[in-house]
Amino acid sequence: MTSHPSVRRPDLLVVAVGTATDIGKTWVGASTLRHLRHGGVSVGARKPAQSFAADDDGPTDAEVLAAATGEEPSLVCPTHRSYAAAMAPPMAADEIGLEPPSLRDLLSELRWPDPTPQLGWVETVGGPRSPIALDGDAVDLCDELDPDLVVLVGDAGLGTVNAVLVSADPFDDRDLIVVLNRFDPAESLHRRNRDWLATREGLEVVTDPEALASHLAARLPGRRAQR
Repeated sequence: MTSHPSVRRPDLLVVAVGTATDIGKTWVGASTLRHLRHGGVSVGARKPAQSFAADDDGPTDAEVLAAATGEEPSLVCPTHRSYAAAMAPPMAADEIGLEPPSLRDLLSELRWPDPTPQLGWVETVGGPRSPIALDGDAVDLCDELDPDLVVLVGDAGLGTVNAVLVSADPFDDRDLIVVLNRFDPAESLHRRNRDWLATREGLEVVTDPEALASHLAARLPGRRAQR
């Protein structure tokens, strides 16, 4: 992973991917990081590139993540990699007249602070094959970063099993955990989707950010020794 030579890699490096756009991975990420931070874990979040509708007056993904980690939004996502066009970042950059970033560009700009946080969270865009750079997507980014864990965020309702399995397939050689966002335990379909993925497909599945935070905290080297 590209980083400043004097700064080490986080103890636990996580890449967050969605099964689709607007699946809620930023909300899941921010909520999870907030739980971890409140539990005494130092955290950092990075979104190498982001895009959004020009008329959207809500916070950007970088701003939401920064509020959870206590960082500046410009550290989460460099200002020049924030594109005001509702398209994949390389398309958005081109749409507004900027040079689309390459994967090398994004990796060279990915920096962790000193001291390095215990947990580093890198959020991608859209689904696994959504372009984040002119020459790369979330799968390519994972190949370069070699994270300790991939967090796959999906919906809990209709289409969940297919969406999760298709999205998990490119990461079959990586440690992966599924988060079913918007999970309602009162909904039979939601429970059945969770059980199918966990029991029949053998995937590790959680249904809320607090459970994900507990899972991540337990994987930290010092925390593992205390268990």
